[in-house]
This record gives sequence, structure tokens and C-alpha cells, in this order.
Amino acid sequence: MTSEQQALVEFITAQRWFGSKTRDVAHASVVDRVTIGAGEPPLDVLLVEIRFDTGTHDTYQLLSHGALGVLAEPESAAELVRLIRRGTTVPGREGTVELIPVAGSLDGVSDDVAVSRQIGVEQSNTSVVLDDRLILKIFRRLEPGVNPELELLRFLTEHGFAHIPRLAGWYQYVGRQMESTLGILQQFVSAGRDGWELALETLGVRTEWFLNELDDLGRVTAELHTVLGSDPTDPSFAPEQPSSESLGLLTATVDEEIEEIFLDLPEDDPELEPLRGRGEEVRERLRLLTNIGGVGRVIRHHGDFHLGQALHTDDGWVLIDFEGEPARSVPERRRKRSPLRDVAGMLRSFAYVASAGPLQRGVAPPPNWEERARAVFLDAYRDSVDPTLVPSGAVMDKLLQVFELEKAVYELRYELNNRPDWLPIPVAGIVRLLDAEVPV
Repeated sequence: MTSEQQALVEFITAQRWFGSKTRDVAHASVVDRVTIGAGEPPLDVLLVEIRFDTGTHDTYQLLSHGALGVLAEPESAAELVRLIRRGTTVPGREGTVELIPVAGSLDGVSDDVAVSRQIGVEQSNTSVVLDDRLILKIFRRLEPGVNPELELLRFLTEHGFAHIPRLAGWYQYVGRQMESTLGILQQFVSAGRDGWELALETLGVRTEWFLNELDDLGRVTAELHTVLGSDPTDPSFAPEQPSSESLGLLTATVDEEIEEIFLDLPEDDPELEPLRGRGEEVRERLRLLTNIGGVGRVIRHHGDFHLGQALHTDDGWVLIDFEGEPARSVPERRRKRSPLRDVAGMLRSFAYVASAGPLQRGVAPPPNWEERARAVFLDAYRDSVDPTLVPSGAVMDKLLQVFELEKAVYELRYELNNRPDWLPIPVAGIVRLLDAEVPV
């Protein structure tokens, strides 16, 4: 590798948003450089191809002022916002960068917009707050197509769903290499409290207050799904009746995931003992999905729904981060699924709170906290969602078991790769779901 290529490899592999830390990088190259700023030195958008020793590759976005730089530099984020506000298309060697404002959304935003801070949370992107009014999210690992978050935010904004940070603009790359969303600009919810942190803080106190707020969250979730399933004229969002073929494809995909995970369970980890030899049992429980009649409709959905994706404000809940599960491809995240998949994700989040409370805060949840949280959220959701989208009664309960089990298997893979200390949570969830009676 040349010295420039080596510098790219060292810089990108050292970043927290680099998603392939266990793979060996063989090569790095800049496949396009688009100079979008007029300053000195100017701001460049770089598309960098990281090629692995297996022959596969990922494409990452860097922002640079002449030399290798990082987005955290205030002038980079602020300059991007100014360019989005003006609406600009800039050609590069292989393609163009288009910076697009949402009409009227940046009125009153001046050229002296300044960075307030970079958000330092666990994520695969880079998010920067500006003037405590806007948040700019940069997608680091790029995939072809419209990012699901941009697609969903545009739809929800156009259809009047109020419980999201308003979309202000975005920028994208269009060229021979790929067409891809590079980043989005949104309203910043400055007074929002993360639902996960709020749940942990109220475990030992204000329990009834928080459960009452979960009633409201159930209604907001139902409204989200009702709006997402409300437009039969938009092919990307029109609700559909699931076919037996689509359900079979889903089951086959989950089967493959289960086989990969259960074959590679570490032999020396006692936390995994309750799951050993139960892979086929997990498969059989998930295959129930293809034997359930009247499952409702499939629609676009959040895709990675949990308490950390809900901000609590004085005006109610605000839902964020519509990218979907980061370990899944963009086509998978764009696929229409039952809205109950989101509901199951939130139910699994309650299980995480009940387990993490003693671990993180030294506070045990009150008796039956998880069961009460589930009941409050579910009752509000059932009462408020468009009834054509979901089944009722025992069929809904059976589907929720299936989707909770799918989610718990996904969590098992995530914790194995990222947080082995948290393995007991998905393990306990899988065992509980396998041992539960099937609703009839």
C-alpha cells in the first residue's frame, strides 16, 4: 500500500464507527473525491473503499479539509448545514453530491450556525448538534440506495406524524460507484429524555408515573404504524397482505441466522449452557409463523424499536433513529414486515430494563415491573392501532411470541460480538419464550 492508503486504513480502522474490526484489511483507496466547500482549504467528501482479504469491500464516507480530517471539526459540520440550506449540487470525478433542504425547514438558520457538541453515544454514524436546534447525522458506512431513515422521515413528515424530529434536509451521492444517502439534518430535541435512561432512573421511584407514560408510548407507537400503513398509492409504503411465499422466505432467513449463531456458540462460556442443543427447538417455534392464519398486513416499520429510540418530552414521546437494525442490509431494512415486529422490540426492551437495573444502577425492579410494563404498553397499542394492520386475540399473542424470539436471537448475536457481559439477558429471553405455552 502507498503511504496515503496506509493512512486511510489506520484512520478508518481506528474509528468507533468502523464496523469490521475483526476482519483483515488488505487495501484502501479513494474512489471519488467531491469538493463541496469553497473555503481554504476546501471541504471534501471522500468515498473510500476498504477492501478485505476475503475479496469483499465496504465503502465509507470521510470529510476532509485538504488532508485527512474528521467530521468533529466545527467548520465541517457547520459548513455542511450551510450548503444544505442553500441547496447545492457539486460534481466530482465519478459522480455528484446533492445537498437538499426541506422547503421552509431552515428558515431563520443563518450562515453563522455553530457546532454545539458531538454526540458521543454507541453508534455506527457521527452525529453533531448545531446551535442546540439541529442535529446532523453522517452515515459512515455507505450502502446503495436511499437510507431507510431518510425514506421514513420524509413519508412521516408529509403525512403529518408529529412524534418525530422534523426533517430539515439531507445530502446524497449519485454516481457510477453508487447512489447513496450521505447524511440527514433534523430538528434537535433539546429537552428530550432517553426512554432507556428514564426507565432505569424510575425503577425504584416514580414507578406508577413511568408506567402511565408507557400507556402514551403504546398509543404513539400505534399512531406510527397507522400512518405508515395509510397510503395505498405509494408502492414503497402501501400495506400488503403477506403471501405464504414471503412468510416462507422469512422463516428460511431466520433459520440461516439461527444455524450460524448456534453452531458458533463459544464452548467455554457457562452463560450459554441453557441454550446448547436447542437450536432446532428455536427453529420449530419460529416456524409457527407460516402456520398462522390472518396475520394482518405487512408495512414499513421502524425496524429497531426499543426504549432508547424514544425521547420523552413535556409534549409527549418523540421517536428517533429509523435506520433499522444496523447488522442487516438496506434491502432487509426496507422490507415490509408486520408492525408487531416493532412491538416485540419494545417488549424485549422492557426485559433489558428489568435485568440491567440491578447491573447498572444497583436497583432491582419492583415486583412484576416487566409484566406490568408489557401489559400497559400492549393494551394502549391494541386500543389505538388500525385494526386492519394486525390480528387480534390469540393470533396476535402468538405472532408476538414469534417476533420476540426472532429479536432475542438477534440480541444474542449482538451481545456475543459486542457485550458478552450482557449475554444472560437474551439467553434468559430465549429460554423463557421456548418454555412458554403457545397461545391457542
